Amino acid sequence: MNRRQMLRLGAAGAGGLLLSGAASSQILSPMTLPSSLAPPDPLAPVPAAPTTFTAPGGINPTLFSKAKAALDSRAWIRNRDFIGVVDFEQGSGDPRFHVVHLPSGHVESFRVAHGSGSDPAHTGFLDHFSNRPGSEATSNGAYTTSETYQGKYGLSMKVRGLDWTNNNAESRAIVIHNAWYAEPEMVELHGKLGRSQGCFAFSRKDQWHVMQRLGEGRLIYADKLA
Repeated sequence: MNRRQMLRLGAAGAGGLLLSGAASSQILSPMTLPSSLAPPDPLAPVPAAPTTFTAPGGINPTLFSKAKAALDSRAWIRNRDFIGVVDFEQGSGDPRFHVVHLPSGHVESFRVAHGSGSDPAHTGFLDHFSNRPGSEATSNGAYTTSETYQGKYGLSMKVRGLDWTNNNAESRAIVIHNAWYAEPEMVELHGKLGRSQGCFAFSRKDQWHVMQRLGEGRLIYADKLA
């Protein structure tokens, strides 16, 4: 092999090495990767979270969101199948105590009385909340249901206040019970229920349904947003 042939072969080999290097560079470049495998652009805008929130059964979405947040922030509450959501923006003649089966979203709604101290003029609408002993008012916030007992109104269920707005519930003897002034006939006659002393008072039939679903260790959230 003469000098001219050797130079020609050397140039061809160098070209092959350059081509091979270029091909390798092209394969490894992220620009040629499928979009699903390419690394994310750190400067790309992050999609905004959905702003809409759909609550089950026509419950006020903001109220339901607050009730769920109250449950989610208390990991120690073990029974998380049913939750009670009480919308005191509604009048006592309306079914405003909602029992939600969280796995399915199924809702049952019942009438419930509020305290006389929260509605001094007996309009049928809650005017304000109070946690003060002797106020005979309804308190807002998160509660857990507790044990049942036989009391003045028969079988009743204790509740425990979890917030500073209702932490006197036990000392005030705030409970779930039935009452004659919470029977459907009161709405038929007066367009509203009677008033409790701050307790969650139901008709006898409705109290039984509520206590069956919200047995000991479940959360109730009560509030008025407007």
